Amino acid sequence: MSPHRNESGNMDGTNRANMKAGLQVLIVLKKDQHSGKLTEGIVKDILTKSPTYPHGIKVRLESGEIGRVKKIKRDGDVGAKRNNFLSLVMG
Repeated sequence: MSPHRNESGNMDGTNRANMKAGLQVLIVLKKDQHSGKLTEGIVKDILTKSPTYPHGIKVRLESGEIGRVKKIKRDGDVGAKRNNFLSLVMG
């Protein structure tokens, strides 16, 4: 199964298979659904159990905020990239 991608080629937030802890995402909090305001963060837990959800997979961010993913900002594990960068800088 190929990952769901939006018009710009980025993975979208409606497919649970695209989600994993450590991804940097943009979510809509419940209180912001009417305005569409996005909150940025790093996925800690995936809360939606079904494989897809049309309004976005529900996640808990490392900050504790819960919302539905609208965009996956970076495809890859942010923590691993940060550690790789630090190992290069620190020598």
